[in-house]
Amino acid sequence: MKAAVISLQRHTFCAVLAGMAVTGAYAQVSSINSAIIKPRVFNDIPGAIPTYVNAYPGSISLTESGVSAPTGFADRDVWYFSNNGGASAYNFLANDYFNASFNITLTGGTSNLDLEAGFLFSNPSGNFGGDSQLIVSKNGTVAQFGGPSYYPFSPAAGGYPGAGGSVPNYTTGSTYNLGMIYTVDPNNGKNAFEYYVNGQYAASAPGNRYFDLGAGQSVGSPGDFLGGYFQIQNAPNNPNNSGTALFGQISIVPVTVPEPSAVALLGLGLSSLVLRRRR
Repeated sequence: MKAAVISLQRHTFCAVLAGMAVTGAYAQVSSINSAIIKPRVFNDIPGAIPTYVNAYPGSISLTESGVSAPTGFADRDVWYFSNNGGASAYNFLANDYFNASFNITLTGGTSNLDLEAGFLFSNPSGNFGGDSQLIVSKNGTVAQFGGPSYYPFSPAAGGYPGAGGSVPNYTTGSTYNLGMIYTVDPNNGKNAFEYYVNGQYAASAPGNRYFDLGAGQSVGSPGDFLGGYFQIQNAPNNPNNSGTALFGQISIVPVTVPEPSAVALLGLGLSSLVLRRRR
C-alpha cells in the first residue's frame, strides 16, 4: 500500500511539474514567420554592387560584388528573424527561449582578406555583454565570441579547445551547420547560451556547455535582434573582389524551460520522496 501511495505521489508530482514547465516559456518565438534583410550595416565601399535573395526559411543569400575602393574597411549585410512577414526585426524578450540553426556556405573573396559570416545576436544595450556572434571565416576561423563568452571551435581560432567540441578549419565552399540556444542553466537557474557547430558543442568547462549570463541578466532590451550576417573586406587592388554568404535550412523553435518555482518544487519533491523511502 505504501509503495502504491509513493508511486501515485511521484506521478502526480511529475504531472504538476510538467504543467509548470510548459508555462515556463512564452509563445512569441513560435510566431516568427519570416526574415528582414538590413543592407549595408557597414557601408565602407558604397560603390559595391549588392544582391540579396530572401527565400526564408529555405535560404537567404547575401552577395557583394566589386568590393574595391581606395579606402574603407568592409561592407556588412545583416538579416534578422521577423514575426510580421519581414516588415521589421523581431525584438526578443526575456523569456523567449529558443534553439536557432542554419547551414552557412561562404564563397568568393580575395586572398589574405577577410570574408566571414554567421550568427549575429545584436545587443546594443550590452545587457548580456554586447553582440554575440558565432562565425566561420575564409581564414579558417570557426569561433563564438561576444556576449558572455568566447570559444574557439577550430585550430585557426586558437587551437583545438580542451573543454568541449572542435571542428576542422573552415574552407570556402564548405557548408557548416551553426546553432545558438538561449535557455536556462539547470545547474543554477541562470539564463544561459549554448553554441554548436556541426553537432559539436562549446563548453564553458569540461562537461558544461552552458555559458551563463550574470545574475538577473536576460535578453529583452530594445534592439535585441537575432539573425545572420555577411562581411567582406575591401580589396583596393582587386576590382573583381566579390563574395556570397548562403544561409540554408534556417530554423528557430521555442525551448521550454521550467519556471524557477518548478525547479524549487522539483528539489522539494525529490527530498520528500527520499524521506518517505527512509521512513
